[in-house]
Amino acid sequence: MPLCSSPQRFPQQAKPGTWAHLSPPRCPLEEQSSLVPVPAASARLRCCPCGGARQGRRAQAPTAPTCRGSSSSSRTFRFPQSRRSQAGLGWAGLQRAQHEPGWELGSTATLQLDPGHGPTGDSWPQPPGLGHLPGARAPGVEVSGSVLARQRGMVVGPSWGAFLPPLAMPAALRLLCGVVVPAALLCAEPLPRVTFPSGDPRRTLTHFSQDNISHYDIFLLAEGEEELYVGARNWVLALTVGTPGSIRAKASIMWGPTDEKTSECAFKKKSQETECFNFIRVLVALNQTHLYVCGTYAFSPACTYIHLENFTLVPSGRGQPFLDGKGQCPFDPQHTYTALLVDGELYAGTMNNFQGNEPIISRSLGTRTLLKTDAFLRWLSADAAFVASFSIPEDDKVYFFFEETADEFDFFEKLLVPRVARVCKSDVGGEKLLQKKWTTFLKAQLVCSQTGHFPFNVIHHAFALLRHDGRADFYAVFTSQWQLGRAGSAAVCAYRQEDLEKVFEGKYKELNKESSRWTVYSGPAMSPRPGSCSMGASSDKALSFMKDHFLMDGKVSPMWGQPLLVKSDVTYTRITVHETRGVSGTMYRVMFLATAKGLLHKAVELSGGAHIVESIQLFATPEPVKNLLLAPGKGILYVGYSRGVLQVPLANCSLHQSCAECVLARDPYCAWHSPEGSCRPARLATENKSAWLQDVETGSPVTTCHRGRSAAMPRSWGAPEDPAVQGLSPQLNAVVPLPCPRHSSLATYSWQQPSGAQGHTVLQPDHTLVVIMQQGMAGTYKCQATENGYTWTVAHYQLQDSGGDGLDKDTPRSYWLEFVTVTVLLAVTLTVAACLALLTYRDQLRARSKVRGCSMPHSPPSRPREKVPLNGGTREPPAPGAATEEEEEDEGSQACCLQLDGDIDVDNNRLHMPAGDRA
Repeated sequence: MPLCSSPQRFPQQAKPGTWAHLSPPRCPLEEQSSLVPVPAASARLRCCPCGGARQGRRAQAPTAPTCRGSSSSSRTFRFPQSRRSQAGLGWAGLQRAQHEPGWELGSTATLQLDPGHGPTGDSWPQPPGLGHLPGARAPGVEVSGSVLARQRGMVVGPSWGAFLPPLAMPAALRLLCGVVVPAALLCAEPLPRVTFPSGDPRRTLTHFSQDNISHYDIFLLAEGEEELYVGARNWVLALTVGTPGSIRAKASIMWGPTDEKTSECAFKKKSQETECFNFIRVLVALNQTHLYVCGTYAFSPACTYIHLENFTLVPSGRGQPFLDGKGQCPFDPQHTYTALLVDGELYAGTMNNFQGNEPIISRSLGTRTLLKTDAFLRWLSADAAFVASFSIPEDDKVYFFFEETADEFDFFEKLLVPRVARVCKSDVGGEKLLQKKWTTFLKAQLVCSQTGHFPFNVIHHAFALLRHDGRADFYAVFTSQWQLGRAGSAAVCAYRQEDLEKVFEGKYKELNKESSRWTVYSGPAMSPRPGSCSMGASSDKALSFMKDHFLMDGKVSPMWGQPLLVKSDVTYTRITVHETRGVSGTMYRVMFLATAKGLLHKAVELSGGAHIVESIQLFATPEPVKNLLLAPGKGILYVGYSRGVLQVPLANCSLHQSCAECVLARDPYCAWHSPEGSCRPARLATENKSAWLQDVETGSPVTTCHRGRSAAMPRSWGAPEDPAVQGLSPQLNAVVPLPCPRHSSLATYSWQQPSGAQGHTVLQPDHTLVVIMQQGMAGTYKCQATENGYTWTVAHYQLQDSGGDGLDKDTPRSYWLEFVTVTVLLAVTLTVAACLALLTYRDQLRARSKVRGCSMPHSPPSRPREKVPLNGGTREPPAPGAATEEEEEDEGSQACCLQLDGDIDVDNNRLHMPAGDRA
């Protein structure tokens, strides 16, 4: 169905904050009226509802039109985020899909947007004739018909004039997944568009490693991004990384435990093969001339300074090269940890004892008093595991992300809860109470869940992305402790700094000591508020309150009420986020996600959900990624793992050889440069941006590449070049496999083949076409891929008849030889079986005849031998009636030939006993 022939503006008499009907000059849809709110600025509709342009008429539910020429039945309209931010969530105007992220509408229908206020500061009026969903806040979002309205992940629908705020999102999402929205649009799990196996030449990686050095766990990048400092096992390295594609060792320091410490570690029942080493865990830049480094030091944490000029250890005042690192570094290399340096002071979250049951958040170094959490007050559970910590430049707080066992829930098993805690940089501890303890420590629960699934309650890592307004958005990766017997799923959730602050300014929880249950504090408010950074020198009453009221009642919900990305069968261990500018000026956020099996996913965050651009298998042998570090100035991502360091370029534009491939990739780092006819890094688009083609939101090469084509440009620059024709001349009756390369996992693949080959080929699961060459099957075979409405050829084969007498596929085949062979084999088998049966029956007859004794003749009696006594005497005559020895021998010789009366079985058992014997 064609699009609307021309855009339509709102009527001039329509005022912002009111409702009006729109009608384009010409529209392919049936006549119907549609009611839309008038934005602050006039809007344009490319594919729009039809009907009379009458203002104030009651809305009618239009049917969902087909707004594209392809199979898709949706058309996207967008409300720019920049304008929306100026007027709360009020309308700023409808624009096309390639503009800034914001609200989008699927099938064209009535849409009302405004959980906040309109451009004039007043709330939008409720659309006439529409009600509210019970329990939902209004006004929210209203849709008519089977349509999808979405604000960066918040989905609502279907009809009934429902108003669903973000908190009502889960129910609507579940309904849409099952009823309204096709699974491929909303509910399908995102797949990496391109997958690169380890060592693939299409994705070049730079590797660095040194013999006898392992566990490259800690990274620190110098300000100019020319040097990378790496903390490994027993070593600290300085690498030169100024040139992309090159990593060279500049200097190194071996800092291992002494023999005495190693012996003590072994005495503590720790392994000298894997544990009794110095694993570097803290590596920060103290100033322009020195680094501060801490390591496990064979389960005796130690810290030291490194002089950058000659890259050597700096001895302490006592002449020792190390200091006590307890409270700054874990004892066990398996324990999680976090540390950052703020204004010359080290904030650390780690384990404070050898047993690993005393977690601590501490502040050390500097000139102020050392502060830490109170273990006796159980501010942290004994199994707390820290994953990240951040300091926002415009904020007077330090945030710690960790997980621990929840004490506030009455659950039948150990329940892990992800947390965020904060402390104030200005905290100096108490004078009488809470001496050398935090007086501003607060913690709250993080929520990352998806309707119909177990909550993602195990946090693995977090990252803070600074916004242009000085605030931050926090990204975190989660898994669930309940995985339904599968490998499990991973989720990415994002949290706004404002949402964290709102929870920390909310209600407290307190422990009822009588019932041992956590309840909401309902006492009087105190001023200044306990836990706030403006407390200053607090009173004893405020400090006593803080000792027992460190847990907040509210929970921090993710942005848009749901995860940004949910991926099954993976465990994300690390995340880093980079914000880059597209050709149109739109800012895109790209997430780099590392897995426990050595995969790296590059995903771009879009209004319709995350799009995984590529998946890279980093190592030949699967192993977890230990660290990720961005060098945005160089366009490089550094990956740390057990055996070395990898350098991964953020962009891989040279992979795409045509405009269509470059646009379909939807990679914010790449754009098609029309004058040169190549896909190049988008950061080079500084001038003449009209010559750069990019469509990250929709990835439509049909419209994007056509827009950039001129008469002087070859037509092939927009479309991928057909692959070289592979000529094959197989023998008749030969089996010929024709592979079909999978350039994109999001494309569908089909074969074009001669009409004579239809029904005589086999298509395998990997889209390989198997041809059994026969007469009449020669010709052209093409494998074509279709993605986002665009089709191109990925494989081209030309099969030729090699000649010779072959079997015509229409000639009936004779199976006489096979029939004779099978018949002979069957006859031989039956003959052998009959012989075996006869032999068995003959053996049975012989056994029966032997038992009866009828067929065995008696041997003649032997001549009796004269038996003379040894003493020479004569033998005494036998007594009357006694048997002689000869008679006994005769009887013995006939004992085995007894005549048995009656029948016997095969085992010589009598079946019928004579009557006399029974008596």
